[in-house]
Amino acid sequence: MALTDLQIKRAKPREKAYTLNDGMGLSLLVEPGGGKGWRFRYRFAGKAKLISLGTYATVSLGEARLKRDEARRVVSIGSDPSEMRKEEKRLQTVAIKDTFEAIAREWHGTKNSRWSERYSGIIMRDFENDIFPFIGKRPIAEIKPMELLEVLRRIEKRCALEQLRKVRQRCGEVFRYAVITGRASYNPAPDLASALTPNKTNHFPHLKADELPNFLRGLSAYSGAITKLATKFLMLTGVRTQECDLPDGKISTLSKVFGMFRLKS
Repeated sequence: MALTDLQIKRAKPREKAYTLNDGMGLSLLVEPGGGKGWRFRYRFAGKAKLISLGTYATVSLGEARLKRDEARRVVSIGSDPSEMRKEEKRLQTVAIKDTFEAIAREWHGTKNSRWSERYSGIIMRDFENDIFPFIGKRPIAEIKPMELLEVLRRIEKRCALEQLRKVRQRCGEVFRYAVITGRASYNPAPDLASALTPNKTNHFPHLKADELPNFLRGLSAYSGAITKLATKFLMLTGVRTQECDLPDGKISTLSKVFGMFRLKS
C-alpha cells in the first residue's frame, strides 16, 4: 500500500532501523535516531542495487516518487542510476577543477620554456588583467561564445586592437589545449574574429631608396648608442627585429652588442 504523509509523520524511531514501503522499489528508512531517508531498490545486470534519494526533511513524498520514476526510466533504457550518479559527481568535480584560469595556467606552463621571461610575463599579465577577472573561475567546458565575446569587447572598447587580436588568439590556444586534453569540446575563439574590430596593420613597412640618406644622417645624430648600434647591425645582417635579442641599457660597446646577439630557433 502506498504511503501517506500522515503515516510518515507518525512513524516513530525504534531500537533498530526499519523501512516503510511505498511501492515500485521506493521505501522510507526510519533510523533509531529519528532520521528518515528515502531509498530506491532495483536490479541491474542481475544484481540487486540500492540508492539514496534524500531525506524526508528535504525531499517530500511526491518528490521522492518522481525521483523513483526517473530512476526506473533510466533502468528501462539499459543504464544504471548508481553509475550515472557517480558520473554526474565526477563531472561536477571536474567542472570545479577545470576552470579557464586553471587550464590557462597549465597551458602557459607547457609553453613557458620556449619563451623569454619577458614574453612569458606579458602573456600571463594579459590574462590576469583582461580575462581571469571575468571568466577565470568559470568551468572552461561551460564557457559559451557570447560569454567570451563580451570579455573581449572590453579590450575592444579601449581601442587596444592589436592587444585584442593577441589575447583572442591566446584564448583560442587555451581552448584548443583544453579540447586536446579532454576538458572541453569546443574552441569558440576563432569564430569570434568576425565579430570584433580588426586591427589595421601596416605590413612590411620600409624605407624607399631616396629616403635612406636622411634616415642614415638622423641615425648618426641619434644619441641612443644601443639603438644606433643595433639598427646598424640589423641593416648589415638583414635579420628581422624579433630575431635579435637586444641587451639592456647598461651595455654600450659594439663588441658587447654583438656578443649578446643570437638567432632564435
